[in-house]
Amino acid sequence: MESLPRLVTERLVLTVPGPADLERLLSFTVRNEAHFARYTPAPEREALEGVLRRRVADAEALYHADRGLLLILSSRAEPRGPVLGDVHFSNVVRGAFHACHVGYKIDRDAEGKNLMAEALVAAIGHVFDGMKLHRVMANYQPDNERSARLLARLGFVVEGYARDYLHIAGAWRDHVLTALTNPRWTPSAS
Repeated sequence: MESLPRLVTERLVLTVPGPADLERLLSFTVRNEAHFARYTPAPEREALEGVLRRRVADAEALYHADRGLLLILSSRAEPRGPVLGDVHFSNVVRGAFHACHVGYKIDRDAEGKNLMAEALVAAIGHVFDGMKLHRVMANYQPDNERSARLLARLGFVVEGYARDYLHIAGAWRDHVLTALTNPRWTPSAS
């Protein structure tokens, strides 16, 4: 069985979370609850620990089944310290598509330090070269200017606009649809 990815950048370590990371993830999520509420669907507070426990328990199997990839961001200087963010690739489709969606979150205190760009460059590199995907799609709410700038800087191209795309914070939210394609894509040997 292929080993789980461990990506190291100049300032970060990106790893698939395991049971030992549950408390760190719970702390990250609770600490940033208000920060994420505007852009991310969140489970009810009472269900949060169970949702995170299942997410962590499924992370390794999801990757090995070629259905997704969840990575948590930690400081390279303090890899067992607080979780700084996460990057998650979901909805992997093969066949003629070879594509997935990407979502990401960064700790409120880590915003504006270019850490998410650093993490996404490494993670997308793995998805393109390691997982052999051709397309990564990222969607954001029109008023999320930080995500718009980040994705544009990484080369994502706006491909459309979806009305009432996701139900977040009690209402259906429009989203801008973007994608990045892998110019080096070749069919997998398997």
